[in-house]
Amino acid sequence: MGTVSQFHVSLRPPAHRIESEEEAISTSRDLSATFRRQASERDINRILPHAELDALSASGLTAISIPPDYEGLDVSNALLAEIVAIIAEGDASVGEALENHFCVLETLRTQAAEDLKASLFARVLQGDRFAAATFIDGTDLAAEGPGYRLSGRTRQTPGILFADWIAAAATAPPSRPVTLYMARGDESVQVVDDWDGFGQRTNGSATAIVSQFHVNADAIAPAPSSKYPTGVSLGLLLKAAVSLGIARAAWTDLIAAIGDRTAVLPRIGERAVRIETAAAALERAGRKLDIAQVNPAAAAMADAHFSASAAAILAGETALGTANALFELVGETSAGIGLNLDRHWRNARIHALSLPRDQLMHAAGEYVSKPGAA
Repeated sequence: MGTVSQFHVSLRPPAHRIESEEEAISTSRDLSATFRRQASERDINRILPHAELDALSASGLTAISIPPDYEGLDVSNALLAEIVAIIAEGDASVGEALENHFCVLETLRTQAAEDLKASLFARVLQGDRFAAATFIDGTDLAAEGPGYRLSGRTRQTPGILFADWIAAAATAPPSRPVTLYMARGDESVQVVDDWDGFGQRTNGSATAIVSQFHVNADAIAPAPSSKYPTGVSLGLLLKAAVSLGIARAAWTDLIAAIGDRTAVLPRIGERAVRIETAAAALERAGRKLDIAQVNPAAAAMADAHFSASAAAILAGETALGTANALFELVGETSAGIGLNLDRHWRNARIHALSLPRDQLMHAAGEYVSKPGAA
C-alpha cells in the first residue's frame, strides 16, 4: 500500500549522520576515490553499482540536503553540486543516480504535506534512496476510497534500479498534476532493467510498470505550479555537476597519459580554464538557488533557473570538449580498448541528451530580454 501509515519497515542498518559540511566533502572524496578504482570495469561489463550506492547511503551523504527541521544538515546548493561532481568524477553513473535522488528530495520539501515530509525524510536519514519518474500517456489513475487505483508505466528514468522509493508524476482526475510516492518494493510495482545506452551504462535506468496499485491520499502531493520551481533548477544544477565530474575524470586521465609534451601546454591550459569556469558557474547558480529557496518569489526563482541553465549547458560542453581533447592530445595510444578511455566521451554524450538545450536557450533569451533582468 502506498500510504504514510503503511510504509514498509526498512531492513537497512541506520546510516551515519554527517554533522558538518567539512565532513560531507571529506566523505565524498573518500568514496569517489574508491568508486573510481573499478568504474571502468563496471562500465565494460555493465556491473550495476549496487554496493557503491549502498555505501553512499551508509555514509549519510544521501541525506545531506534534508532541512534542519527534520534533523538534516541542509548543505548549501553550491556544496551539494560540488559533492555530486566529486562522486561523478569517481563514477558518472553513481553521480547521476545521486542527482536524481536529491531532486526528488527538493520536490518533496516544497510540495508535500507535513506528515508525508516527516515520514519520508526520516527514511532518507536511515539511508533510503529516491528516484523520480513520469507516467506516460495511457496511465489509468482512478479514484478509489481515500486515494486512487493506479495502472500504467513510467518513462525510462535513471536511478530507479537503486531506489527504495519512486516519486512519479501523474495526472489525477479530472486534470490535476500530482506526484505519487510509491515504495519500489511493493508487489504491484515491477521495475524493468531496459537501459541499453552506450554511455552511463550503469546508472540504474529502468521503466516502472504498475498494476492495480492503490495509492492513499496521504502519499500524494500536488505538482509544482510555479513556472520555475526550485526542484527543476536544482535538477539543472546537479546535471551540471555530473557533467563537471565527467570533465574532471577525463582531465585526470588526460594528464596521466600526456607525459612531458610542452607543445600541447596551451591546449591543456585551455581545458583547465574551461573546467574552472564551469565550476565557477555551478557555484554562482548554487548561491542563486539558495536565495530562491529562502525567498521563493517569482523573480528569484527565474534568476536561479537562468543561472542553473547556463551552468548545465556550459558544463555539458566542457565535458564533451575535455573528452574529445583526451583523444586529440594523447593520440593513438588513447584508443586502446583495455584503457576504456572512450567511456568519458560516451558518458558525456549520453548525459547531455537529457538536457533540453533548445528549450533552455529559448527561456534564457526570454528572461534576459525582460527589463531589469540579470
